[in-house]
Parts: sequence; structure tokens; C-alpha cells
Amino acid sequence: MATKTRRPGTPSASDRFSGRTRLLAGLLAFVLLGSLLTVAVITFATGNGGVVGSGSGGFAAPTSIVPTDCPTADKSSATVLTFDNPPPFCLDPSLTYTAVFDTTEGQIRMALDLDRTPNTANNFVVLTNYGYYDQTLLFRLDPTIAIIQGGSPHTNSWSDPGPGYMIADEGGVFGQGVNGTVGPFTYGPGQLVMARSAGPNSSGAQFFLTSGEAVSLLDNQGSYIVFGSTDAAGLAVLEGIMGLYRLDPDSPYGGGPIREVLVRSVTIVTG
Repeated sequence: MATKTRRPGTPSASDRFSGRTRLLAGLLAFVLLGSLLTVAVITFATGNGGVVGSGSGGFAAPTSIVPTDCPTADKSSATVLTFDNPPPFCLDPSLTYTAVFDTTEGQIRMALDLDRTPNTANNFVVLTNYGYYDQTLLFRLDPTIAIIQGGSPHTNSWSDPGPGYMIADEGGVFGQGVNGTVGPFTYGPGQLVMARSAGPNSSGAQFFLTSGEAVSLLDNQGSYIVFGSTDAAGLAVLEGIMGLYRLDPDSPYGGGPIREVLVRSVTIVTG
């Protein structure tokens, strides 16, 4: 049996207008839904260590709220070394933050740069307040570029798996060069700098401290985020640590300190 097929008629002007109206309404609903989804993603992406959301019932700018899932400033929170997400923003922009490294070779005070690198500073403070850097080694010394590297609690080596996430680059314009990411930073003695891989947005927890002018050899890369600096007393400690370096053909780094350099603890002082 043949099936009759109804040919669509030509729509009237009112029908065409109604169709257009329905289409616009549908698009508007889609845009609104996308906006709601975006807000939800932003809100829930602020979780840390498996804790989702800030407990505020919605997204708020870092300057107006400190999420409830931030570690305590007195470091009484349990030690955490592995996380599910990057940390929420836990700093008060009206305060100054100084990271105090208590090492077996002396104390180093690093004033953190919240103006140029607020998220990098925040990441370091959150990890510090979870005890991430306590009882870790400054495992790599490289006098050819004047850096002292640490921040690897799992393995005390540069192959450490890190905190379980990476943070976005900040502090200027980044691009891709022949050998990887190229950034806006220059380097000098007495800085606190994030270590990274060659790819973009690849910092996590490892850092290095700069002890001399040779670190300026990294200026042609400029992608290592500088987020802190020390005073003359702190620089003297860094120079002393680098003075412990000896060549060692059995070391994966070509050499190292004549004795272990331990970071007993890192604490954050606000002002």
C-alpha cells in the first residue's frame, strides 16, 4: 500500500516570525544554560584535596571571600601531599606574606609578590600551610646557573610526581619558543622561583632559590615564574649553601652539597 506524503506548505509571514522567535528563544536559553554551567565549573573547580566548593553557596572573587576549605594559617591542618585539584584562593590581598625557610644552614625569608604573581604565591602558601615542604631536601645545586632546587616531598628529586595538579602561568606574556615556553621574567640573586617543564602552565610545587648572577643565563627563557625575593641575610645563607657544592660523577645532577641541606619547615608570616 502506498503511503501518502504530505508536502509542507509555504509558511505564512506570522509562521515565519514565530519560527524565528522560537529559534531566538532557544538560543537565549542555551546561552543562559552555558553561563550557569560556567559558573558551576568555576565554583566547583576551586575545591582542594577532594573538598568541593567554598561553602559560600556560589562563586565569589578572591578579594571578597576566603573559602572554607583552605588550610589553617597556623599549620594545624593535617599534612597533605597529594591533591585532586589546584587550591582555592586563600590569601587576603590587604596583607603581605613572607615565607620563612628554616634550613639546616640558616633561615631564609622570602617576601612573596602578590601584585605580579598572586596565584603562584597563593599556591605556595596553601602547600606550605599543609606542611608540604616540611622535612624536605634542597636536593639539587647547580652553580653554573646559581640555582638551589627543592620542593619534592615524595622523592626528594626532580622526578617527584608533585602535588597532583599544575598551575597556570602568570606575570606577563608567554609564548612558544624553539625549546619550549618563553616568558617575561628575568633573574638575579635572592629570588624564589617556580620550577617547571618545557610546556606551558606546567608549574606545580617544585621551586628553586637563586644564589648568584649566573642565574641570568635563564633570561633567554624567562618562563620560570619569580614570585618572591629575600634580603641580604637570606642571600648570604643561599651563597653559603651553594658553597657546599662539590662535583660528583655519580650524581644525576653532576654534583651536590657535601652534606644534606634540609628544609626543616616553611612557615608563612603575614603583616
